[in-house]
Amino acid sequence: MSIFDSYSMEYDEWYDKNRLAYLSEIEALKQVVPRGGKGLEIGVGTGRFAVPLGVSFGVDPSEKMLEIAKERGVKAFLGKGEQLPFGEAEFDFVLMVVTLCFVDNPDLVLSESRRVLRDGGKIIIGIVDKNSYLGRLYQQKKQQGHKFYEKANFYSVDEVIGLLKRHNFDEIVTYQTIFQPLEELKEVEKPEKGYGKGSFVVICGRKG
Repeated sequence: MSIFDSYSMEYDEWYDKNRLAYLSEIEALKQVVPRGGKGLEIGVGTGRFAVPLGVSFGVDPSEKMLEIAKERGVKAFLGKGEQLPFGEAEFDFVLMVVTLCFVDNPDLVLSESRRVLRDGGKIIIGIVDKNSYLGRLYQQKKQQGHKFYEKANFYSVDEVIGLLKRHNFDEIVTYQTIFQPLEELKEVEKPEKGYGKGSFVVICGRKG
């Protein structure tokens, strides 16, 4: 994860340069992120999602990113999703935003997420759908050796839903946004239920 240490500021500035896309993603996530309760973001990065969504705790393997997240008020811990530094059933919801594509072992991350969730707790995963316009663009950048996407493994919505079901999450719902190229956005988009049109998709499941 040294790339995120080396370019932590550049990563963080993306959200200012692409503000309409960022705010559209926040609106989609708000459809399922609980307004109360104790939340954890895996791959919290610089806290760009945790702060506006009211997620108090975060974990990330990048020390530089965590420094920024802590400055923004997140209780951030150094660590990876495959080995969370928390006890069982500590959280009401677990959030991952564009994190799944960078983890080493998605199954282990889902297993750990389930472990730290209380019964009935939510898991919320935001992805760039690999079958979308933006997903295909990012896969091209990966092939070209882009510093952030080179080691990413992009997923389709169906693949993530399958992963959630394999780990016994139910009541799965999806929301989508970013319906056009980033440079063509003129306003914050209103999220829609389902998937297949938007590049950014939020997938939410419940620990039964």
